[in-house]
Amino acid sequence: MNKAIIGRKLGMTQLFSADGKVIPVTVIEAGPCPVVQVKTLERDGYSAVKLGFSETDEKHLNKPQAGLFKKAGVPCQKVLKEFKLEGADQMTVGSVVTCDVFSAGDKIDVSGVSKGHGFTGVIKRWNHHRLKETHGVGPVHREVGSMGAISNPSRVFKGKKMSGQWGVENVTILNLEVVKVDKERNAILVKGAVPGPVKGIVTLRNSVKA
Repeated sequence: MNKAIIGRKLGMTQLFSADGKVIPVTVIEAGPCPVVQVKTLERDGYSAVKLGFSETDEKHLNKPQAGLFKKAGVPCQKVLKEFKLEGADQMTVGSVVTCDVFSAGDKIDVSGVSKGHGFTGVIKRWNHHRLKETHGVGPVHREVGSMGAISNPSRVFKGKKMSGQWGVENVTILNLEVVKVDKERNAILVKGAVPGPVKGIVTLRNSVKA
């Protein structure tokens, strides 16, 4: 059975291995995540499970959302995500997924929304070089440069690397290793960095390419 959980990124720190090596880790507050809904192949056409995370007041939800939690008999949750997992139809509504579904040494994929850097130019966004700082090039030396030929194709190709919004997009880091699981504090320590800012919501699940 595949495993998944919702968490909140708390920041980074370091651990020391038995042989004295420094291991950089990201601390993630993972769960507890109540099972809000179970979708089956017969009724919904596919097998999946909806998990909630971080309790909230009913006044912050609309009526359909609040009705879903009332039907499941679980407290209202701020975050609600659906996971297509093998064996999801075997889970029961109202049960709780905790961080100990994972253990040290597991390989996981972590998904989140990357940090937002606002509207940035091509140098900061795409690591372009500056233009030559000589006469005739200015008055701007950090612009994108040539857009292509004038007569043919007489347009800018799709996918051209230009200035624009940098960040705030879904990012998944594959094959990260779980270093430690602290059930008492609902914490999972993952080796390396994970997407998103501090206090950002992330999802953890079994690695698909392990």
